[in-house]
Amino acid sequence: MGIEIERKFLLRNDDWRAAADAGTRMRQGYFAGPQRASIRVRIEGESANLNIKSAELGIRRLEFEYPVPLVEAEQMLDGLCEGPLVEKTRYRLVYAGFTWEVDVFAGDNAGLVVAEIELPTEDSAFEKPDWLGEEVSADPRYYNVSLVTHPYCDW
Repeated sequence: MGIEIERKFLLRNDDWRAAADAGTRMRQGYFAGPQRASIRVRIEGESANLNIKSAELGIRRLEFEYPVPLVEAEQMLDGLCEGPLVEKTRYRLVYAGFTWEVDVFAGDNAGLVVAEIELPTEDSAFEKPDWLGEEVSADPRYYNVSLVTHPYCDW
């Protein structure tokens, strides 16, 4: 069984960019209704995955991910997913022994920037970088699945 323990934060400034990689563009879409789980297809650079994640609030959720052929992922995004699609560039950087992922959103979610850290346990200690802002892990507005039906441009 796959478990994801992830915390999500807003950012205070762009100081994270000095340590970040070049970034990877992503397009992702969600299939109908997240009542018990979200089911998403994501194209990340030249690869694609199907992801199933439990729909509970908080930092710990069930998560399963499977590779899919790129051409099939494109067909799913164009023909099966709810709109609008979530578009973003993901930057990765290491700070104090942990990998951070910073998502800079585009399209209907332009202007939204969040940082995520995956942890081995719910009570794992980690050092917070100076560029990190308010934690939004329990706020469902910041879940990617929510950004489809309630995009940032409508907040």
